Amino acid sequence: MSARLASLLRDDRVRAISRRYFVSNGFDGALTCIGLVIGAYLTGVTEGLTVVKIGVGAAVGLTTSGVWSVWEIERAEKRAELGRIEDAMLTDLGGTAVERDKVAARGINAAASGLGPLVGIVVPLLPFLAVGTLLSMTWATLASVGLGTGILFSFGAYMGSISDQRWYVAGLRMALAGVAVAAVNLLFG
Repeated sequence: MSARLASLLRDDRVRAISRRYFVSNGFDGALTCIGLVIGAYLTGVTEGLTVVKIGVGAAVGLTTSGVWSVWEIERAEKRAELGRIEDAMLTDLGGTAVERDKVAARGINAAASGLGPLVGIVVPLLPFLAVGTLLSMTWATLASVGLGTGILFSFGAYMGSISDQRWYVAGLRMALAGVAVAAVNLLFG
């Protein structure tokens, strides 16, 4: 890893943007996965591997969305920032370290954005790999919802801890979304 990249990873502005994208898209991924596994259970899917395949399809879609959208969003934002700096300095910064840092920061933000939903979906799918050997579909579904809700709690607790909130209250607020998605799917599924 280059020193410049390491410096950007320590930069509070880059980290804050990446953190927001990671948590926001991870939140979406976990809720999508909870809805997906409840839906699979309610529709009578009997093979854990089928749930995993469907979930991986969702992970590919949300990960691609996270990376691609943020790449384009941050491209526009970083170009605008660079333009404002160039206007203030009355010089073209194309090809400079400032421009390279903006491009690298965009890449870091896009990677974090894609990693969030990947974690939010893939981790809760893991119990379905044990269906038929260690777990039934019912237990895999319950474990998956538990893992998804746990991920949501972790996101909330982390965000609460960096903002001087009570981490466990912030965690519970986020986890409640997972419980709500499961409950709505069970009630209206």
